Amino acid sequence: MLRSLKKVLYFPFAWYFRLFAQIKLARWKPRIIVLTGSSGKTTLLHLVEAQIGARARYSHHANSAYGIPFDILGIKRITLEPSEWLGIIFKTPLRAFTKIPSQKIYIVEADCDRPGEGSFLASLLKPEVTIWVSASRTHSMNFDPLVEKKAFAKVEEAIAYEYGFFLEHTSKLSIIDSDSQLIKRQTERTTSEILEINKKKNLDKYEVKDNNTFFSIDGKRYEFKFLLPEAVYFSVTATKKLMEFLELKFDSTFENFTVPPGRNSVFKGIKNTTLIDSSYNTGFAAYEQILELLRSVEANKKWAVIGDILEQGKEEKEEHEKLAHLIAESDFDRIILLGPRIQKYGLAILEKKYGDRVVSFLSPKEVLDFLNSNIQGGETILFKGARFLEGVIEHLLLNKEDISKLSRREKIWEKRREKWGL
Repeated sequence: MLRSLKKVLYFPFAWYFRLFAQIKLARWKPRIIVLTGSSGKTTLLHLVEAQIGARARYSHHANSAYGIPFDILGIKRITLEPSEWLGIIFKTPLRAFTKIPSQKIYIVEADCDRPGEGSFLASLLKPEVTIWVSASRTHSMNFDPLVEKKAFAKVEEAIAYEYGFFLEHTSKLSIIDSDSQLIKRQTERTTSEILEINKKKNLDKYEVKDNNTFFSIDGKRYEFKFLLPEAVYFSVTATKKLMEFLELKFDSTFENFTVPPGRNSVFKGIKNTTLIDSSYNTGFAAYEQILELLRSVEANKKWAVIGDILEQGKEEKEEHEKLAHLIAESDFDRIILLGPRIQKYGLAILEKKYGDRVVSFLSPKEVLDFLNSNIQGGETILFKGARFLEGVIEHLLLNKEDISKLSRREKIWEKRREKWGL
């Protein structure tokens, strides 16, 4: 009942904040650059920030119909608790008339978690430039009704159409991944210039060595002291193209780049383990990218802790079976599954290859207990998926100061992890 009510009131309530955000934007008048897509947009945001720096304002931790108006108005949610809302509602009208930012460029990460969100945000932002990094099945359960009504043949088409509103409202330049037919089909909706990036044309070489990543793109070599999936070549290329469009100097070293929390961060763990934290994104495409990356990582013993893919709706069975087959194609020394979905749809598939080297649990505390009891030393352990894996990693870190570098540090997430015994 409560969930249904929240669904009905989502946009009517969001319009209240949007109204005052529009006033602030009209006073500010920044050049707006939208970074969007099913996955990869936060890494792209960090790549762009490494180039433009303080000359722009960035919508960190805000990408929704609520988060972006809040960011424009300078409203920060601290605890994410319901008790914050009353104060936010009352302060919102005043925020529309506060001092505008000094930056003349606004870099916005924008998502489409539900039908209507792309239209809502795109018509508010009216971007000068949109960079669309990916399109895949994320938050699919929210788009299933459109397929049931036969508005779209497949859920991924419905999702791509919603993201397409950003192209529709873009005035000058749209930079897209033209390897995605889902994205390419939406380009007819824009009057902006289309700049296509694709793997065959732009990526010369991709390598991973000693936790560093190397890209050769359009004849230029880029080095990053992080583990990055091959797909990041698109974001590197798109960032360069954006800098050219803005007529700003491009730094090919990306000296100021940092990896956002939960996107393949590497930490030292207990018993001389290496922990790879890729716990933030849970769409199948994100799993596919990190598993491909792990094949290039040299390690004596590779373990993988794999959590559920969330919000898949009618595609839940298909997505988890695909994931299980993908893991079966990899070569891990041990697989630890977490969650009812991957257990139900993936365990039997994985047991055919891994036998008793695959185990399955329903709670993150059980995963933590298993790891504490079975780690021998020297393992490289990947953490990917949902169900509070960041809380498991927290207890395995060698250096406790690294806890601040994990995702979901707000009070509400601490309380939820505590309920799971973490």
